[in-house]
Amino acid sequence: MAEIQTFLLDIKTIASVAAFIVAAWALYALLSDDVEKAADFTVPAPDPCKPDWKGKVLDEPNIKVAGSTAVQCYAPATGHLLGSVDPATAEDIDRLVAKAAQAQVTWSQSTWPQRRRVLKTLLKFVLDNQDTIVRAACLDSGKTRVDALFGEVLVTVEKLKWTIDHGEKALTADRRPTNLLMFYKKNEVRYEPLGVVAACVSWNYPFHNLFGPIISALFTGNATIVKNSEQTAWSSAYYADIARAALSACGHDPDLVHAITCWPDTASYLTSHPGISHLTFIGSRPVAHEVAKGAAKVLTPLCVELGGKDAAVVLDDPAGKPEKEGEIQRVASIVMRGVFQSAGQNCIGIERVVAMPQAYDRLAAILEPRIAKMRLGSDLTDAGVDMGAMISPASFARLEGLVAEAVNQGAKLLAGGHRHEHPNHRTGHYFKPTLLVDVTPSMRIAQEELFAPVCVLMRAGSVDEAIKITNSTPYGLGCSVFGPTSNRAAQAQLDRVPREVRTGMVAVNDFAVFYAVQLPFGGVGGSGYGRFAGDEGLRGLCNAKSVCVDRWPGLIKTAIPAKLDYPMQTGAWEMGKGVVEVGYGETWARRVRGLRRMVGL
Repeated sequence: MAEIQTFLLDIKTIASVAAFIVAAWALYALLSDDVEKAADFTVPAPDPCKPDWKGKVLDEPNIKVAGSTAVQCYAPATGHLLGSVDPATAEDIDRLVAKAAQAQVTWSQSTWPQRRRVLKTLLKFVLDNQDTIVRAACLDSGKTRVDALFGEVLVTVEKLKWTIDHGEKALTADRRPTNLLMFYKKNEVRYEPLGVVAACVSWNYPFHNLFGPIISALFTGNATIVKNSEQTAWSSAYYADIARAALSACGHDPDLVHAITCWPDTASYLTSHPGISHLTFIGSRPVAHEVAKGAAKVLTPLCVELGGKDAAVVLDDPAGKPEKEGEIQRVASIVMRGVFQSAGQNCIGIERVVAMPQAYDRLAAILEPRIAKMRLGSDLTDAGVDMGAMISPASFARLEGLVAEAVNQGAKLLAGGHRHEHPNHRTGHYFKPTLLVDVTPSMRIAQEELFAPVCVLMRAGSVDEAIKITNSTPYGLGCSVFGPTSNRAAQAQLDRVPREVRTGMVAVNDFAVFYAVQLPFGGVGGSGYGRFAGDEGLRGLCNAKSVCVDRWPGLIKTAIPAKLDYPMQTGAWEMGKGVVEVGYGETWARRVRGLRRMVGL
């Protein structure tokens, strides 16, 4: 009976302790949620985002205006004037870097809950104000609302939520192993903020490209200066105000974040500024060379993302069985989205479809009528729009020339291939959705990044050839591979492609999903170097500080043996060899010999 009572008492004790732990955890969670509760704030919507706005349509839209240094901002889908932005000068950059550096001193000491609260505040604001954020992106870049919803809002809230949920773990000090000689040491790598970090971002995703570096910089304890593109200066000013207002609402210095617009000759002053501790560049290869030169002057570390020539590889079943109709339709739909999202102005957009014979013929038959039926226009004013405008007409002549050259070399143009004069938007910048088949790797259109709504279909006779074609360009950013998984041979074939393509990222039976789960983002070769997003992206904005401390400081510390102490005594060489053999001997016999050397036997 006594044993039963003791057992029951133990059960009650365990239950009580468990209840206490659960209650304590719940209280902690409640208090943490309160500490990290999102703050409310407002940022006035820009006038062009208001439903009753009536703007002037420019006769010849251009960001440059004769006789003025200001950046003229306009809607590329309609030619409507949005406003103007005064570009920053070198003196302005000096002033903003100094302000950011001063604000960062305090921010570097902020806690994880404080940083999470800022991001939660931003997350709530973005979700509450999706319509205005999307409308601003559409006005300034010409894209459709659906493209902006997924390419601007969804990926930004994903980055916010991932950083809120996983950022602390990514930046918590890493414990590292020790060895026999250093058994009394504890080793770790600590991730500490660098100071003021900068980013030069492209225009194709004005909200996300601006906010991405801000999210990472703030959570790592840095301040940041983001140079936005002149092409999207109008919306960037509004988006930067959102970040600064969120900081103020949470009781922090808004000078932690600055966005600037400047012309290229001034941008070089920023990229070589000694007050910048890290630089992220998103843009073209020619500009990247100049950025790297500027950063090299002050040894500023770089993360460089330069676009790509991403392939969608579509495999046939090794046994010759045709893919099910529903599956090939699914692949075609993903290809359409991958090629034509944001009018093809997507660094990880599908620039080439490399298909094996069965898939090639079926895809060509599916894609041709769908591409020919795509409707162009301003999604904010026109009904039934599938694709918006391009940012400017600067690339139109080059694109038309590449298409014509490919046709002369044997490719077939099945749709589009030229600029489009929109009946309702005379000064809008539109290029017809294009399908070009029978393209070969030797054609320039298969080698040069297009950044345009052009679907290039290339035939591969085997898996070997598909991989060879995929690897035939100087770029190496991302890749998609589609194929059956119905048998072991098909699965093996599908597994092979990700191993052998020279890219930084691969999506299997999907497109670009690596970005939707915050895996490290970046490429190889002509697509740049370094990574942003994920653990690696956060850590890249930190000083990875290696720290060794005594495991038992009161018991054992490093001491120099008498023979090895300066001035060294006779036998120092033998003792030193003994230390090496004890620590690193490949057999126990060698370690014993080393020990004998150490003690002089």
